Amino acid sequence: MGEAAYLKLTLKELEEKAAQAVNLLADCTICAQECRVNRLGGELGICQGGRHAAVSSYGPHFGEEPPLVGSKGSGTVFFSYCNLKCQFCQNYEISQEGEGDEVSAPELAEIMLELQRGGCHNINLVSPSHFVPQFLEALLIAKTRGLNIPLVYNTGGYDSLKTLEILNGVIDIYMPDIKFGDDETGRKYSGAAGYFTIAKKAVKLMHGQVGDLVVDEKGIATRGLLVRHLVLPGDLARTKKVVEFLAGEVSKKTYINIMSQYYPAHKAFSCPELNRRISREEYRRAVQVARRAGLTRFPS
Repeated sequence: MGEAAYLKLTLKELEEKAAQAVNLLADCTICAQECRVNRLGGELGICQGGRHAAVSSYGPHFGEEPPLVGSKGSGTVFFSYCNLKCQFCQNYEISQEGEGDEVSAPELAEIMLELQRGGCHNINLVSPSHFVPQFLEALLIAKTRGLNIPLVYNTGGYDSLKTLEILNGVIDIYMPDIKFGDDETGRKYSGAAGYFTIAKKAVKLMHGQVGDLVVDEKGIATRGLLVRHLVLPGDLARTKKVVEFLAGEVSKKTYINIMSQYYPAHKAFSCPELNRRISREEYRRAVQVARRAGLTRFPS
């Protein structure tokens, strides 16, 4: 197995990245929302995240993609709040209502170390876009205490290019969920202006940093890009646009999980177009469109 990316950074280099990210909180542009509030001074923006990270839960997770799970599970850390406001969010208690508790950098470091001691194959940061500075502060501590497993950046795709540049050399596996294939649906259903335009730039930058997904002899991911795409009713996710972008502008070897588990949740019940599950035919058609675009790597 290859060495985790952040192990190649000196402590000074990692400390500089953390400081650079923390400075962005003073006029917050950490994510693509660019709220420009002073989170260091107690102001809150769209994500509602403050100076300290907040964690809802953590533990080994066996419901992720096979290359992440292996035999011991993916070490998931579910951050509270989110920089997206998806009307159909299935974890809205965490993402919108902020279920969870604030943690200090040493506490977050200990969470990651505990997951490693439990045998998890990686640290899977779920919805981390708004807490990158806090995570980097914790990583600096965890590295000095022996953290050495790969880091997974599990994001909704609405990421700042400036923040991703800071993460270059830190993250091993990027796992963006490209939710929509056009900007208007992203704005309407997730409160994210220019969603697809921004997600495309972010995903291309992610791929430029880590390349296509690489797995070891046991099939466990060590580095690379893994994309998720949730099929929505009535093709609201614009699947064809998403897969054509990946095949044409990123790589035909992109590992993609086209997900079928949509069900109405949160505010979806008040949206007639979202208030139903997808059909088998809708899912079959989405996979077919991806294959026709030239993508070949799917979960087995």
